Amino acid sequence: MGHVVSIPVIVAALGYFVDIYDLVLFSIVRIPSLKALGLRGQSLIDQGVFLLNMQMIGMLLGGILWGILGDKKGRLKILFGSIFLYSLANIANGMVTTIEAYAALRFIAGVGLAGELGAGITLVAEILPKQIRGYGTMVVATVGVSGAIMANFVAGHFDWRTAYFIGGVLGLVLLILRISVSESVMFREIESRQISKGNFLSLFTSRRRFSKYLKSIMIGVPTWFVVGILITFSPEFAKVLMVTGPVSAGNAVMFCYLGLVFGDFASGVLSQLLQSRRKVVMLFLGLTVFGIVAYFLQNGQSPRMFYGVCTLLGFASGYWAIFVTIAAEQFGTNLRATVATTVPNFVRGMVVPITLFFQFARQQFGIVSGSLLVGSVCMLVALWALYHLEETFTKDLDFVEG
Repeated sequence: MGHVVSIPVIVAALGYFVDIYDLVLFSIVRIPSLKALGLRGQSLIDQGVFLLNMQMIGMLLGGILWGILGDKKGRLKILFGSIFLYSLANIANGMVTTIEAYAALRFIAGVGLAGELGAGITLVAEILPKQIRGYGTMVVATVGVSGAIMANFVAGHFDWRTAYFIGGVLGLVLLILRISVSESVMFREIESRQISKGNFLSLFTSRRRFSKYLKSIMIGVPTWFVVGILITFSPEFAKVLMVTGPVSAGNAVMFCYLGLVFGDFASGVLSQLLQSRRKVVMLFLGLTVFGIVAYFLQNGQSPRMFYGVCTLLGFASGYWAIFVTIAAEQFGTNLRATVATTVPNFVRGMVVPITLFFQFARQQFGIVSGSLLVGSVCMLVALWALYHLEETFTKDLDFVEG
């Protein structure tokens, strides 16, 4: 276990911590920040969806950019560049006075954030022995998702603008810590070889590669139905479900990510004990179904019970690091960063069609029935993809794609 607590693992974990801090901060400060810009009523949902989509589109495009650069230039350069861009955008985000500026900066911050998790997971997977690399990605995820708890704490004690400033400063501090980290040996071995590196389009020119890539994305979709719909819009759901007291998005996010901390830890340990990634993801998808059902069966319950279900949903969604690890393990060293960086960001980018589908279904069938329809589609897609993916627990990662 000594390798697991090495400097590269710690630095990757802290990078994901900052990533998650900002990723959920908007969900927490959505209402107060939009009210400060003069919005009220239905605009809080409509503009909130718009800004969330801008952030996720930025992550989608940033995932492609950083992924390609990660395989062409190295994992470390991406960890530096992405956090620098994010930090500057977040500091500027604390100064916005218009929706247009807010949207533009959420897009830029999204581009910056997109490189953190994929590059970190790739680096950790390549430097650790295969017998314990699951523990390494578990540490990254467990430390990382706790950034949401800090985001809720900061947002609860400081103005929303200050909360963005703090996120930007955290990113700049992390840049200093990364100076001592070394590049992956696997990447250095292929760096000077005359082979195709970071060729994103090659994922679509081979039926076998495209199939693996698409399925790797699909297994993560339910996590962002949970976070992007059920948790982000928890105040609106709480009213419809007649929860007996006020529910804040900040607390819902905090409890969800508290569950994620334990879920990521549990999924990582189970993956090592069962020596299987697929079995663990299947188990957690089953728990997600149970959590969604529990969420909509709590009519007239207390806010405490509501937050308890949010914690359960977070725990059930705690297969995020395992899902990204599966994607990284599917592909060779010359495409691994591209895949590991784009896959989670494509999943995050799926929030755009998910929220648009949710908006349509909500208007046609009501907020409860509409969201259940969206959730059912997400779960079926994920189960189909997982069934058709290969097990990668013992796979040797020292190979390249032809």
